[in-house]
Amino acid sequence: MELPLIPTNIILIDNLQNVLNGQFNNRVRSTGYQYEKYNNWEKIEAWTADIANENPGLVSRLQIGTTFEGRPMYLLKVGKPSANKKAIFMDCGFHAREWISPAFCQWFVREAVRTYGKETIMTQLLDNLDFYVLPVLNIDGYVYTWTNNRMWRKTRSVNAGSSCIGTDPNRNFNAGWCSVGASGRPCDDTFCGTKPESEKETKALADFIRGNLSTIKAYLTIHSYSQLLLYPYSYTYDVTKDNVELHAISKAAVKELATLHGTKYTYGPGASTIYPAAGGSDDWAYDQGIKYSFTFELRDTGRYGFVLPESQIKPTCEETLIAVKYIASYVLEHLY
Repeated sequence: MELPLIPTNIILIDNLQNVLNGQFNNRVRSTGYQYEKYNNWEKIEAWTADIANENPGLVSRLQIGTTFEGRPMYLLKVGKPSANKKAIFMDCGFHAREWISPAFCQWFVREAVRTYGKETIMTQLLDNLDFYVLPVLNIDGYVYTWTNNRMWRKTRSVNAGSSCIGTDPNRNFNAGWCSVGASGRPCDDTFCGTKPESEKETKALADFIRGNLSTIKAYLTIHSYSQLLLYPYSYTYDVTKDNVELHAISKAAVKELATLHGTKYTYGPGASTIYPAAGGSDDWAYDQGIKYSFTFELRDTGRYGFVLPESQIKPTCEETLIAVKYIASYVLEHLY
């Protein structure tokens, strides 16, 4: 497979093309689904069907919408079926170039079905909670990073009156929409869209969450890179009424994450921890009443950036899983 070239005006790290070419451990794929490799959308889409078919007592697949280019958006519901369960919503692949993010959603589902009934914490979580896992939100953009431009970020929607394509899905939610840290120019990477939820992808996600607000008690959105655990708000420097609790959870979660490989994460409210940015899904979810709303920015801190080598998929996913399980256990403990 020839990797897409990078436009010469995008230089994020030294020798980017060399790093790109070295991103894959090797191009040879062994049989079976590869969780320590980056998988293209065609493979991930087939996997969503296979993992549900192979684990009918734990996983079901539903379609929550279609992308701008007409691809089905599949959501996996992971958990032991029983009545009146609360849920945690987790999405990956908001920004197309952040390949480690969808890799984590796949890893999470694999570990859920692999360790259920064998590992105490995961078993307890799946017995008492459902996880809604959206492996890739921005599917069109993700496909484009495999075929045309590895550094593409946005969706692939057409913007009226502009030759520039796409909207930043994480600036497209109705949370201080386009007020700060977002652009009204379609050619910019942080273009906020023509209105909140202008993108089919963001509207599908928002509609699903709105339709399940009575059960969804936590929202986790997985991005890269920078090694951060963020919570609301990003669209204002004002802290939330739950700031003390969210701070304590984040502090404990990053401490747990570091126990495996020593990876250091920074944590705090989005605006003051990195930069103000309006229209993010985590702020929107919090404002919908989902108190436990967090954004992960996975490895690394810039050496490889968006082109994290496949050799780092396993350690990244292992440590992130520890933090996710910590947050989920906390949510479960504080449900009632």
